[in-house]
Amino acid sequence: QVQLVESGGGLVQAGGSLRLSCAASGRTFSRYPMGWFRQAPGKERDFVAGVSQGGASKRYGDSVKGRFTISRDGGKNTVYLQMNSLKPEDTAIYYCAADLGARDPSRVLTTIDEYDYWGQGTQVTVSS
Repeated sequence: QVQLVESGGGLVQAGGSLRLSCAASGRTFSRYPMGWFRQAPGKERDFVAGVSQGGASKRYGDSVKGRFTISRDGGKNTVYLQMNSLKPEDTAIYYCAADLGARDPSRVLTTIDEYDYWGQGTQVTVSS
């Protein structure tokens, strides 16, 4: 059974840092593209960061470039999102996603429709 479980969210002051983790099970996830999305209240779910098979390629949403870093540990079947210089506008539920049916796992996927498995989300709240 494929499962993605996010952790590491919480309340942090503006300028602070958090590291989110996404623990995957049921497959060898290093073979597949994975990503992070976020959704604030009343807004659409937006792309935050993505990583290709094995971690060779990465992409970021414009609003997080230079502040967030995505990484993956194949041995632990885990993807991380290091978030630095957090801003109140980063407040959202953060979701981990994986595409187990990727036609080209070397690509970084950036849209919701390209992913077929999702975690339950973890809340990140940044206070001003």
